[in-house]
Amino acid sequence: MNLDIRRIWPSAQATVGALYVDEESDCYSLEPGSEGKGPIPAGTYDVKLLPSAHFQESEDPWVKRYASQMPHLQNVPGRTHIMIHWGDDPEDTEGCVLVGNRRMSDFMIGDSRNAFAALYIKITNAFAHGELVSISISDNGRADEVWPNS
Repeated sequence: MNLDIRRIWPSAQATVGALYVDEESDCYSLEPGSEGKGPIPAGTYDVKLLPSAHFQESEDPWVKRYASQMPHLQNVPGRTHIMIHWGDDPEDTEGCVLVGNRRMSDFMIGDSRNAFAALYIKITNAFAHGELVSISISDNGRADEVWPNS
C-alpha cells in the first residue's frame, strides 16, 4: 500500500496537505509548520505498526483501542517516534502527521478521529494481506486537485 501526502497549504503554524491511498484521495494531512520543528523532510518512508507509549498512557477508551499498534514512519532524518494519528491543529502534534476529513483553515483540519479510524482499517488490512506500507511526502500538491471541501 502506498500512502502519499501532497503538501498544499504551508504556513508558519502548520502544513496542510492531501493524503492519498494508492492514488485515491482519502483525507487531509497536517504537519508542523515552519515555526519549530517544521514539517517532516520530503521523501519516502516505510510504515510499521508499533506501540505508542504516549497514547498507551491515555485513559480514553477510543485512544487505547489503537495505542498498541500505531502507524509509525521509519527512519525520518533527525526525528523519532513519528506517527500518523488524529488531531485537528498544530498543538496536537509534536512532529507527527495528523489526518482529518475536513480542511478548516490553512492550519487546521477537522473530523480527525473518523479520518484516522478509516485510514487505520486500510493500513491494518494491507498488513494483514502481507503488503508493505510506505508513505511518500512531497511539496508538489496543488489545491485544484483536491476534493470539494478545500
